[in-house]
Amino acid sequence: MLKKFAADALGISDIGKIISPEDYDKVIADDYIMHEDEEKIFFLIKSKTDEYCFTNLAFIHVDGTSAVSSKRLIKRYDYYKHKISDVTIETAGTVDLDCELKFRMDEQAFSIDVTRHQLEQLKDIYKALIKISHVIEENRLLLEKSETSLSIAATACGSQRQESGNVLEYFIKVNEYSFNWMKQSRDLYIQKDFGNIFKNYINN
Repeated sequence: MLKKFAADALGISDIGKIISPEDYDKVIADDYIMHEDEEKIFFLIKSKTDEYCFTNLAFIHVDGTSAVSSKRLIKRYDYYKHKISDVTIETAGTVDLDCELKFRMDEQAFSIDVTRHQLEQLKDIYKALIKISHVIEENRLLLEKSETSLSIAATACGSQRQESGNVLEYFIKVNEYSFNWMKQSRDLYIQKDFGNIFKNYINN
């Protein structure tokens, strides 16, 4: 604990701060947002070395190796491609300077320290990440059920006896129907834009 106090006093601690929306255009992450596709920043944490950016489409990590290095590695995690799990908040103790948000994107673990005075705002992103993870998981199960239903139907149809002259026509119809079914199911159950969830939980 003494080390943390000393680090903060010397200005070398890496406790992040939640950036106000009016300052989003001043951060590195903003240069990598797909504004052309209506991507929007809803929440951004900035420390001395890193930026953690949450948009309606993805989580973007601006990874800095050190506070004095100008090099940054930009990592993008589109929500629909990566499983969000193990979302937790560790609140600050009596003498702690920071609280901590933890979560995983697939197997990649993130632990973000934020100044204790912004805990209420940090709770908002915690809730949003929890909700997004629930929606993605529910949609995944529904998509699996849709695929299973199609497979059962195709098997049942295929077992019916067809006259040789109608085999090609039958195959074309079944193939076309299956393709359209899967496309509609994926459009329905693979959600890419979570702006509605962020708007519900985050007060910019």
